[in-house]
Amino acid sequence: MSAIILDGSATARKIREELTAQTAELTSSTGVVPRLDVVLVGDDPASVTYVGMKKRAAEAAGMRSETHRLSADATQEQVLELVRSLNADPGVHGILVQHPVPRHLDEQAILDAVSPEKDVDGISSLSLGRLLTGLPSFRPCTPLGIIRLLDEYGVEIQGRRAVVVGRSIILGKPAGLLLLERHATVTVCHSRTQDLPAICCEADILVAAVGKAEMIRGDWIKPGACVIDAGYNRLPGRDRDVGDVRYEEASAVAGRITPVPGGVGPMTIAMLLQNTLEAARLQAGV
Repeated sequence: MSAIILDGSATARKIREELTAQTAELTSSTGVVPRLDVVLVGDDPASVTYVGMKKRAAEAAGMRSETHRLSADATQEQVLELVRSLNADPGVHGILVQHPVPRHLDEQAILDAVSPEKDVDGISSLSLGRLLTGLPSFRPCTPLGIIRLLDEYGVEIQGRRAVVVGRSIILGKPAGLLLLERHATVTVCHSRTQDLPAICCEADILVAAVGKAEMIRGDWIKPGACVIDAGYNRLPGRDRDVGDVRYEEASAVAGRITPVPGGVGPMTIAMLLQNTLEAARLQAGV
């Protein structure tokens, strides 16, 4: 029996429809139109594509979105000055600095310059620290989307054994913390983990976030487990991106699985819009 597909595209559409209605209600009752501003440094093709997708999604939900483009040779101070101006603008409710920035810039310092009440990407040091300590903050969009997808499909988290493969500050670590926050027993694995296949085989919920194409094989998966593939990798000769999990093998063993594409990716944008709406509500005193 093949695994049940956790359809992130369909779930994200449903969420975005709900957010569109909620945005219209906020605007009609307060006059506030949620606004998401994106800082894009350089002209990386993938980043340009992602920023365009976010802008279109925000506008489709009845929000405003502005993209602020700086050249690839922009200085640290120029980027910080832009972020500070957006912090001070009461019409801007959410700020997102598109990752990655050019290597000569201190990305973490730029992220940390975003006001906490506008950090809808949820990856500043303060936001992540509040996640670690269990305090309210905007949660990182991709890990938050994973949790929402599990909830939408009725996947039990509490008391389950969860394994996260990958420890990035944007995905792996916060995904582990969000699962822990929901009372899973969590193991976070990485490149120096010994006997990784055996650890993966213990997982009721396996989150692949390592950034290596099709690294996780079918015999690494516990029969009936829920597999969340958060990887996006381009391979020569393939007509589409692939995940970190070898899908055909895994879907024959797992109970539930996310596809690539159409799994975690659409949920990320939906959660970004959710955080932006919440930021607008909080700043309006609603």
